Amino acid sequence: MSMFRELRPALSLVALFTFLTGFVLPVIFTEAAQIALPFQANGSLITQKGQVVGSALIGQNFSGPTWFAPRPSALMGTDAKGNAIPTPYDASESGGSNAAASSASLAATITARITAYQKAYGPGDVPPDAVTSSASGLDPDISLANALRQASAVAAARHLPTGTVIDLINRTATQPLFGIIGTPRVNVLKLNLALAATPSP
Repeated sequence: MSMFRELRPALSLVALFTFLTGFVLPVIFTEAAQIALPFQANGSLITQKGQVVGSALIGQNFSGPTWFAPRPSALMGTDAKGNAIPTPYDASESGGSNAAASSASLAATITARITAYQKAYGPGDVPPDAVTSSASGLDPDISLANALRQASAVAAARHLPTGTVIDLINRTATQPLFGIIGTPRVNVLKLNLALAATPSP
């Protein structure tokens, strides 16, 4: 009985703090987030005509000359036979290639990406983010330089003036926080949605 008296305060505190930190605080934080930052609290979902088309936080695999291309994704999955297959921007997983800078395979992959990029968008400098994958494989953004480099080719494929496409890029771009933290970038999903909503002349 004396042992129970000794343990009772400790057990009471465990029960109290379990209730407070496991139930009360999560409810308070959830409700506060819904009030203060509802867009972020609900997954930064982007809707179009009432339908969810994606999240501003997760990239999508756009392909073809009429779309802005996202950053390469190194995500790999397996087929029914257990063979490794590319699964770019598969939101059910996340990860990078984990290849070292000295990897011959990585060097060959980047060289191939540079060649493909210059074939699609013309000769010249290639932004690093256009040929290297992110650590998550789900990066939703590309650099402003990358987007501007693609502008002429996308405009030609859509029969739009290049200036119109560049204006879309600049209006969609996010500038560094406080002007110094980060680099200018563009959310590919938002940019492609704005592009799709732009009628051809």
